Amino acid sequence: MTVAAFWLTALALFAAATRAGRCLGLIPIVSQLLLASFALPVLMYFWVEPQWHLSGAQLIAPDWLKQLYSLSFALLLGHILSDVIDLRLDRQSVKIAAPSFAVPFACGLATAHWLLPAQPWISSLAIGLVFAITAIPVLYLYLRHIGYPPAATRRLVQTAILIDLTCWTLFGLAQGSLHLSSLLLPLGLACVPVLLRLLRVRRPLPYSLGFFGLLVAAEHFKLNALIFGIGYLLCMTALKMPLVLPLPTRWMNRLQTWFAIPLILTFGIVQIDVHSAFASLGPAQWAALLALPVASKLLGNWLGLGWAGASFAGASRWRESVLLNIRGLSEIVFLNLLLQQGLISPALYFALMLMGLFATLMPALTGLHRASLNPTADPARSPRADR
Repeated sequence: MTVAAFWLTALALFAAATRAGRCLGLIPIVSQLLLASFALPVLMYFWVEPQWHLSGAQLIAPDWLKQLYSLSFALLLGHILSDVIDLRLDRQSVKIAAPSFAVPFACGLATAHWLLPAQPWISSLAIGLVFAITAIPVLYLYLRHIGYPPAATRRLVQTAILIDLTCWTLFGLAQGSLHLSSLLLPLGLACVPVLLRLLRVRRPLPYSLGFFGLLVAAEHFKLNALIFGIGYLLCMTALKMPLVLPLPTRWMNRLQTWFAIPLILTFGIVQIDVHSAFASLGPAQWAALLALPVASKLLGNWLGLGWAGASFAGASRWRESVLLNIRGLSEIVFLNLLLQQGLISPALYFALMLMGLFATLMPALTGLHRASLNPTADPARSPRADR
């Protein structure tokens, strides 16, 4: 069995799982998380490693695969950052976001310090940010699916954007603080929009192509892609230049669903030795990593929503707390970033991915996928909902 054949098999499994999930009413990311968290580890443990004699290190070794990974990772990171930058602050969203970020972040730092083995401070910081993160695209899909009122949809999506902007910015600055010289080139590249404006480039496509192209290069050459991405998009925002996709929306969505997300999930999962992953973390650590992020995030959401007040008559504080606990795509990209940089172990990656799966499934498990608070309403479009 060749490495290429394995990857084609993995992509085929994700395609089948996605189609099967749609028949059951699941959005693609949930089906993909289920496959990645349960089926892929079983496949690796009982078939690929003993029968094909292929280890996780061998499966991610080819240079062509690393090139595809860099391209996929840059595509998804660019998607998330473009959502994050499109922030329109309002007082109610800030009131929700402050405790929704602070409570789980503090819980994550405490968990990293007291319950996990000693590690660098940036790893502890990253774990705190994983506890706090919210998935913007998946949250919007749930809100649209249940027919949530437009104003309430806008408030929750803007809250998620504010939380994720805080997470990505803090981590990017923390990375840069370790090697201040590594900030210079990404910050210089982030000023490319200013150069294009000086060259009298007025169409948005060159700016957007430059963003995605340089993001791929930053990921490939191990530059600080976060600082570059945030800085570049902030420059575009200051210049009032919109970000446009290099491909039509339909094709970009297909590329993400059928290729980029499965590739990134598989790339992370195959590096996990399932037996050692369960052995390297004790029962108390597993329980803490699966329960504390969800519990602390729900508490922070509950406090923030109580501070901001109800978004409409009959709004459920519990319902919105559960919705803001969704992890999904944002956490996948963040965890893969941490794993590739060696800031978390494969075992910790696996545990936090299982936690993210449970948090993302919570709205469906609590019946929110069947709710329709305002079936005739057309929910407000998210900053990048058309993607």
